[in-house]
Amino acid sequence: MDGSLSLVLLLLFLWCLCSRRMERFELTAPAAFVLLGLLLGEGAGVLDLGLPHATVKALAEITLVWVLFTDAARLSFRALRPELGLYVRLLGIGLPLCVGLGALLAAALLPGVSGWSALYVGAALAPTDAALGATMMVNPVVPARIRRVINVESGLNDGIATPLVVLALAGVSAAEHTAGPDATGHALVQLAAGAAYGAVLGLAAGWLLRTTLRNGWAAEDFAGAGVLALSLLGYTSALAIGGNGFVAAFVAGLAFGTTHGAPPRVLLYVEQSGALLSALVWLAFGAVLLPEVFAQITWQAVVYAVLSLTVIRMLPVALCLAGSGLDARTVGFIAWFGPRGLASIIFGLLAVEELTPAGARPVLPVIACTVLLSVLAHGLTSEPLANRYGRAAAAKTAGEPTAPIEELRVRGMAAGGLHRTPKPQQPTPPPRPDAPE
Repeated sequence: MDGSLSLVLLLLFLWCLCSRRMERFELTAPAAFVLLGLLLGEGAGVLDLGLPHATVKALAEITLVWVLFTDAARLSFRALRPELGLYVRLLGIGLPLCVGLGALLAAALLPGVSGWSALYVGAALAPTDAALGATMMVNPVVPARIRRVINVESGLNDGIATPLVVLALAGVSAAEHTAGPDATGHALVQLAAGAAYGAVLGLAAGWLLRTTLRNGWAAEDFAGAGVLALSLLGYTSALAIGGNGFVAAFVAGLAFGTTHGAPPRVLLYVEQSGALLSALVWLAFGAVLLPEVFAQITWQAVVYAVLSLTVIRMLPVALCLAGSGLDARTVGFIAWFGPRGLASIIFGLLAVEELTPAGARPVLPVIACTVLLSVLAHGLTSEPLANRYGRAAAAKTAGEPTAPIEELRVRGMAAGGLHRTPKPQQPTPPPRPDAPE
């Protein structure tokens, strides 16, 4: 085990050294670590990640907590206001349609999947992951407005889908008689308690941090570590009072982000810590989960994976954006870049822990197949489609004034880590009247 741990740490450091170089080959961190897991995992016998289930569950839960908290906390509602209508369409209409269509097709196509299991599949595969299209997200030829819309949708839809996943898992457990008949009602109470507690905690913590920073009591150098602890506190303390920790972490992040008043670098520590655990989850996905489910993948799972990345994602996006003023090319571009990634993997790992092997067996292969196909499809198409769409968008808006490109931060570990878009060039100041010719 010590040798495997050393190898994992070496891989992380080597990726740090060459991550920028790998951008030229369109290789993102998720794709790289999945590939390394497959090459060095159980098949090759080089990497032995024989971790106890409790360790795997803890890794998945902490990663999800940090992702949910930071995705919510780094959003500025003031910056969201210009495109608020698009976000409401995508998250308030498109996401429920995606979950519903995914559940219906899962019940119709996948053997042994119906009812709560179908809802779980639809909800677990609804969240998107912008990190899988990182090269597109930092490509300056794509209009900043479109990149921002895709990034914000990716940052919020996993938190919105989490209550549905929790409720569906409770329903499956009740159907398997591994939980009491009132499991779904108890889950609803936990979700409500977690949301209320997270809101109070986030508002209070944000106000305290803003006040102490303003009065010079808190040092910015340690604020990042404090926020990291806060995100985990929201999860653990919500569990202690009988609430849902994941919902508490997400709502606490939303509330904290609106009130903390701290510089953006305060959240950078939490983002980078989450990026580290995300890399480990991707590695475990390739080394452990994929080899286990390869033998269980059926043609129905492959067909559903293709439908999940196309019809189940693209049709709801097209419907919810109808009448939004976006042209068909832009709607298609947003609809295609809905990769499935980290959140879906973690939801799958939670299913392993919450359900019996018989209950998890029908749903895990389709989740693993969809994520793997998304890693390949969106990784390969990110750069060429971005360039093609960017050229078309530039030709359409030629001669129109352009707005400054604001900095975008892609969730998770992208090709070279956390990327920034190039800053717009400042206009050259006019010469002074007394300046020499």
